[in-house]
Amino acid sequence: MWNRVEETVKYLKGKGIKDVDFGIVLGSGLGNLTSKIECLVKIPYDEIPNFPVSTVEGHSGELYYGKLGGKLVLAMKGRFHYYEGWSIQETVFPIRVMKLLGIDQLIVSNASGGVEADFKVGDIMIISDHINMIPEHPLRGKNDERFGPRFVDMHEPYSLKMIAKAEEVAASLDIPLKKGIYLALQGPTFETPAEYKMVKLMGANAVGMSTVPEVIVAKHMGMDCFGISVITDLGVEGQIEAVSHEEVQKVAKIAEKVVGKLVEGFVKVY
Repeated sequence: MWNRVEETVKYLKGKGIKDVDFGIVLGSGLGNLTSKIECLVKIPYDEIPNFPVSTVEGHSGELYYGKLGGKLVLAMKGRFHYYEGWSIQETVFPIRVMKLLGIDQLIVSNASGGVEADFKVGDIMIISDHINMIPEHPLRGKNDERFGPRFVDMHEPYSLKMIAKAEEVAASLDIPLKKGIYLALQGPTFETPAEYKMVKLMGANAVGMSTVPEVIVAKHMGMDCFGISVITDLGVEGQIEAVSHEEVQKVAKIAEKVVGKLVEGFVKVY
C-alpha cells in the first residue's frame, strides 16, 4: 500500500499539485460544487495510477486542484464505495494519497436519509460523530506505522474547532443547519422501515453508505475532519416513502448551491 500511495503522490506532484490546504470528498449529487473551484488541474480518475474508478451515477470520477475561497484545495468529484465491490482499502486509497501530499484537513460530504421527526428533505446536517456498521474495517490487517498507529484515538472524529467555525459561517450567511450522528451501512439498498427504526434506536440521526471509512483512515493519519450530510430522504415512521438514486441526486443538486456557499465561506476563513 505504501509503495502504491507513493507512486500516486509522485504522479500528482508531477502534475503540479502541491501546497494543498484542504482535501474535499464530494458525495452523491454534490459533484457540481467543483464549479466554485478556480481549477488549475483536472485529472480523470482513470488516468491516475492505482486509483479505482467510480461506477455510480452522480460520481463522475475526476480530481480537481485549484483555488476555493482563496485557499488551495484538492477535490474528489466522486468517491468509491464498499458496495461497488472495491475492497475497503481501495475505497480509502485517495485519503491516504491526500495525506502524503501534505493535506492535514479533510472535508467530506454525502447524501443521507434522516431519521429525525424535525428533519426535512433538503436539510444540511453537520456530522458531529459517526457509527460504523459497514462490515469491514479499513484498518483491519497488519498495520503500517508509516501511515499511523495500530490503535487510533477516535474521541473526536470530527473536529470541534472546524464544526464551530462552520456554524459561525452558516449563521453569517443565514444558512440553517442541523447537527447529528451519521451511521454508515454497507448498501447498496436503501433502508427498510425496520432498518430506519434500528438506526434511530442506535442513536444516529442520519444514515448513508459512505464517509465513515474515509474519516477513520484520515484520523489514522492525523488529519482533522469536517463532515456534511444533505438529507435527501426521510426514514421517519409514518413518513417513509419510496426512494430512488435519481431522487437522491435531484435533492442533493438543489441543496448543493447552499452547501457550496457554506464550504466556500468556511474554507475562506478557517
